[in-house]
Amino acid sequence: MGLNRPCTPAMFTVRNPELCMHLMLGTLRLLTLPSGHISVTINQTNPILQITNLSKAYGAFDALKSLNLSVIPGEVYALLGPNGAGKTTAIKLLMGMLVPSSGQANIGGYDCFTQRKEVMTLVGYQPDEPTFQDHLTGWDLIRFSGDLRGMRPQDTVDLATPLAERLDLYKDLNEYATNYSKGMRKKLAAILAMLHSPKILLLDEPTNGLDPYATRDFHELIQEYAQAGTAVFLSTHLLDQAQRCCSRVGIINKGVLAAEGDLESLRSHANQNLEEIFFSVTSDPHPHQEDSQSEE
Repeated sequence: MGLNRPCTPAMFTVRNPELCMHLMLGTLRLLTLPSGHISVTINQTNPILQITNLSKAYGAFDALKSLNLSVIPGEVYALLGPNGAGKTTAIKLLMGMLVPSSGQANIGGYDCFTQRKEVMTLVGYQPDEPTFQDHLTGWDLIRFSGDLRGMRPQDTVDLATPLAERLDLYKDLNEYATNYSKGMRKKLAAILAMLHSPKILLLDEPTNGLDPYATRDFHELIQEYAQAGTAVFLSTHLLDQAQRCCSRVGIINKGVLAAEGDLESLRSHANQNLEEIFFSVTSDPHPHQEDSQSEE
């Protein structure tokens, strides 16, 4: 079942919200929003996500170095890289969970750090390791999320039900989410991210922990959201995932964006397939030298 939403200039409206729930890393953070309507018109041809010289350092260690990229509505962009490359750091910066050392990031024209409340109305976020409060069922979390986003109770149920059915989680929604397997937690986090029809999905390793059937269904879902005009920005270390469902790829290594482009352009420019490009820009040219130095 597809998503019947026109791919036209999009209007997102929060009806008289007082609180908006942001589920991240198992913590319920309540973000106070201004009373009255918040309406944001997104131009479908301009980038909804714009990152400019974004950096994050921890002392002398640079987790992210001058990242520059943009994502337009309807695009599925994969930030591809090995473990520890800076993918999660980038997404946490976009969510305002980390403070940048330098640079800027904007979503829908709002600064991700100084205008975080406004950004959160546009974003659906799925963390890599979602955890949930004790003694709340899947339905409890879904209804709570809908309530705090200003959604009508019946609308919340009507929107969540087909998502849960597609991801084969519907029958488990009356169970306590803290008892879910990792794959079930990822499915619930995906439902919460998509529930309010966000203008951009930020997905951190979205299929990590999912079985092949759920992975296929999830890929189909994000393609449908993209076709309906939603931007999708996901991190992954899986080459197959990037090739199957992404329109553009950025390869990051040691905090630096080493290659970027649509798959066809990357292949033709480098005269290599994506796997060969990935290994060529992320491999260490002197692995044995570093090993000997570390042993000393």
